[in-house]
Amino acid sequence: MRPTSNLTRRSGWLLVGASLVLHFITVVAYARQPDLLAAFTVLPIWVWGGIGILCSSFAFYFLRAPLSLVITGVWVFTVLLGADEAKVIANIGAEAPEKGIPVPVDGKRPIRVLTLNVAQFRYGDPTEDIAAWEPDIVLLQEVRTNQVKTIADRLYQGSGDFRGYALNGVASRWKITREVRNPNPKFRFFNHNVTVESPEHGAIEVANLHLSEAATNMSLWKPSCWRDHRNNRRQRQVETAVALRILEDTCAFPGAQPIILGGDFNAPATDPIQRQLHRDFDDAFTVAGTGWGNTYQRRIPVLRIDQIHTTRHFTPVRCRAVTTRHSDHRMVVADLLLD
Repeated sequence: MRPTSNLTRRSGWLLVGASLVLHFITVVAYARQPDLLAAFTVLPIWVWGGIGILCSSFAFYFLRAPLSLVITGVWVFTVLLGADEAKVIANIGAEAPEKGIPVPVDGKRPIRVLTLNVAQFRYGDPTEDIAAWEPDIVLLQEVRTNQVKTIADRLYQGSGDFRGYALNGVASRWKITREVRNPNPKFRFFNHNVTVESPEHGAIEVANLHLSEAATNMSLWKPSCWRDHRNNRRQRQVETAVALRILEDTCAFPGAQPIILGGDFNAPATDPIQRQLHRDFDDAFTVAGTGWGNTYQRRIPVLRIDQIHTTRHFTPVRCRAVTTRHSDHRMVVADLLLD
């Protein structure tokens, strides 16, 4: 019986050690977000947390030692602190957007913004699903110009406006007075800006982004996987920097111009590109989101890659992700007050 007992004890300590090492790597990786570990952090932190908790739980089974429970508690705390999905806990009591015309807040009617990757209607026409939310501004990705027109005509009955460029599009309840197209063939597919003129609020700049498709190679035992994710992340960082530079060159940014920047970022909400935005933008879901905010993949959404960000001229008051059968993404709906 003694050899078995020794083997059991060693197995338990091995699991404890594995859980501790994984916890250290996870904390460092998600806190610092080095490009070298992009393949590790592309997954939600709760994936690694689940593995760590499983190891420490098995260790408790083998060891019956309090240390195993302590490690489990540390993992739970780490996941709650680091998971993007847990941020909505701070918004307990917040209202969610409802279908129809947005309910006024403090006597003011919010501006409703919606973003959706429509996949060129491969899953069907999402127009009716979009129209149910009565959005004032719609950001569309993977969309042809005629499809943008279809959505705008249904939403605004010919009284709205729209623009489409390089598989991106914006539909607006109000007149679009200017369009900025990125002429660089290397970048033109991810960036499309328009200026919307609201009768009540004046000029609002809208930046519609569709950043480079995420790397899907998850063969973590292969060097090519780590290289693909590192290069893919760096490409999106360059694209985000270019998008911000275009705003600086074409409107009063940063400064007086209210700006809505949203779309399909093809990166989780914990990705370092968020650091490029934090100085001047707020994430509407982080500020006012309710429910499960992840948007991809529609059936089992584990990543929040579709987002709406605003300069601090706006106050996000409601935000949620909404499922539509006519896309492989969920759409994001946000109600914004313009101060």
